[in-house]
Amino acid sequence: MPEEKIQAHLKRQLRLALGCCLLAWVVILLGAFVRLSDAGLGCPDWPGCYGQLTVPSAVDEVASANAEYPQRPLETAKAWKEMIHRYLAGTLGLLIAALAAYSWRNRQQIWQPKVLPNLLLVTVIFQALLGMWTVTLLVKPLIVTAHLFGGFATVSMLWILSLQLRRRLDRLGVGWDSPRPSGQRLWVAGGLVVLLLQIFLGGWTSTNYAAIGCTEFPTCNNQQWWPAMDFSEGFVLWRGLGIDYEYGVLEYPARTAIHMTHRIGAAITLVYLLLLGWRLLRSDQTAMMRTTAAVMLLLLAVQVGLGLTNVLAQLPLPVAVAHNGVAALLLMSLLTMVYLQSASGRAGASR
Repeated sequence: MPEEKIQAHLKRQLRLALGCCLLAWVVILLGAFVRLSDAGLGCPDWPGCYGQLTVPSAVDEVASANAEYPQRPLETAKAWKEMIHRYLAGTLGLLIAALAAYSWRNRQQIWQPKVLPNLLLVTVIFQALLGMWTVTLLVKPLIVTAHLFGGFATVSMLWILSLQLRRRLDRLGVGWDSPRPSGQRLWVAGGLVVLLLQIFLGGWTSTNYAAIGCTEFPTCNNQQWWPAMDFSEGFVLWRGLGIDYEYGVLEYPARTAIHMTHRIGAAITLVYLLLLGWRLLRSDQTAMMRTTAAVMLLLLAVQVGLGLTNVLAQLPLPVAVAHNGVAALLLMSLLTMVYLQSASGRAGASR
C-alpha cells in the first residue's frame, strides 16, 4: 500500500481513537457525577428506565412506573442523570466497535494495531455487564469500584492506542523526536503501580460513602491523628446479595478506616510521584518525556488541592467529580511515560 494511503488510514484511526478517549473521559466524569449525586439507582432496571428507553414523563407513565417499582418511586432528575450516562456510554461502545471493525478489516496490514482495538471491544462489553450489575446488585461497592476501574481501563487503552497510532505516523516522518533508552524504567513502572492502588482506594472510599469519614486536615476528627477505626469491617469486599448499599451500610469507624487508608495512600503517592518527576526532569530525557513529567507534576498538584478541598469543604459535588477526572489524566500521563520507555527499549534493541 502506498505510504500516502497508510498515512491517511492511520490519521483517520488516530482521530477516532482520540475522540473515543475524550468521550471515555467525559463518561468517567459523568459516572462520578451520577454516583456522587446518589443517582446510581435513578433507574431501578437496565438497560431501560422503568421499562422504557427514556425517562417516563406522561402522568400515566409515571403512575405505571411507581406502581411497578413501589420501593423506588420515580425521581425524574436522578433518572435523567443515569440515562444520559447510559446514552453516552452506549455511544462510546458503538465507536469502539467501529475501531475494532476497522482493525479487523485491515488485519492483514502490518501497520494496523490489532490487539488493543479488540481488547477494547471486550472491555466495553464487560463494562456494560458491570453497569447492569451496578443496578441489579443495588450499587454493591465491589461492583461499582470494578465499574470505575473498567472506565479507567477503557480510557487508558484508548490513550495507548492513540500513542501507538501517533508513533506509527512518526515512523512515516510525522512528529516526535526519537526515543532513547533511559534508566528510569523501574521508577516509572513503580509510579504506575502506586497510582493504580491509590485509584482503587479512591473508588472504594467513594462507593462506601467514606469520602467525609474524616472532616479535618491534617488531623481526622476532633483533632485526632488516629481516631477510632474498624479496618476489618471497612475492607470486607463481598457481603452477599440483596443488600441495598445506597448511602452506605458501614458504621462511622469503618468509613473512617477507609478514609484514613486513602489519605495515607495519597501521601505515599504524592511523595513517590514527586520523586519520579524530579528524577525525570533532571535526567537525560527526550523533550516529550520531560514535558510529560512536567504535566504529571502539574496534575499532581491539582489533584492534591482537589482532595484537600473535598475534606475541608465537605465534598462539594463539582470538586469531587473533578477529583475523578484529574485521576484519569494522571493515569494517562503515567501511561505515556511507560509507553515512551517501552518505545525507547524497542528502539535500543533494534540498533
